[in-house]
Amino acid sequence: MIDPIVAEDVIERALAEDIGFCDLTSELVIPADARAELALVARQDVVVAGIDITARVFLRRVPDCRVELRAKDGDRVKAGGAMGRVEGPARGLLAVERTALNFLQHLSGIATLTAQYAERIAGTRAVLIDTRKTIPGLRALEKHAARMGGARNHRLRLDDGVLIKDNHISVCGSIATAVARARSGAPVLTKIEVECDTLVQVKEALAAGADMILLDNMSVEDVRRAVALSGGRVPLEASGGVRLETIRAIAETGVDYISVGRITQSAPAVDIGLDAIVRTKP
Repeated sequence: MIDPIVAEDVIERALAEDIGFCDLTSELVIPADARAELALVARQDVVVAGIDITARVFLRRVPDCRVELRAKDGDRVKAGGAMGRVEGPARGLLAVERTALNFLQHLSGIATLTAQYAERIAGTRAVLIDTRKTIPGLRALEKHAARMGGARNHRLRLDDGVLIKDNHISVCGSIATAVARARSGAPVLTKIEVECDTLVQVKEALAAGADMILLDNMSVEDVRRAVALSGGRVPLEASGGVRLETIRAIAETGVDYISVGRITQSAPAVDIGLDAIVRTKP
């Protein structure tokens, strides 16, 4: 679920950004009493995400409109499939249609790409997870979209867990020192993950008592060796440069998690239309 307070804040800022004082075109060319009915239609195969946000966009600006959703987040809709309708004052609907579509196309794009990655590793033990590579201000929505596509969430924010990366290790001087310091101050239920670039570092992280190890930009063969070194003692996450063409081979090494920044950072928007189908006066 998306925090409704976060959603309302994001929606309000998006509408203010796009509309400004008013939709000048609609105010000039659309009669004040005109009403319209718009249909949401998938123009390609999509995994839906953000359709409730889309509904909230319309209701935020046009509270007396009627929104009928025919799909829900997580649904797979084929090209040409109906996703919903909205009916109400034409000026208001036209003023917010772009903002509504921006959310739905972007978030469904993330869910659709995520589903492709998840399908590639079906039948393995590996679990697809997302990263913090998100558009500033949209993380909660984008991570929700990744879940709708079949991924699990990694950290939502820096205060969600301890991930000791290469720069932390460089400043501390060693993996052992960094893990010891983290262990002494972290809440007892907080896991400590260490990013490792080499198999030597994997051994150091295991010896230091890391709860989880991130294998950063390792070859498939080195990931396989890391799995053998760990022997199941701690969960292993493979990360860095993972693509649709490579994720299956990584999953077949026996790694527990595979994180992919592309699913949130580089997912293309999907094609969803919002077309006027009825225009009537009250």
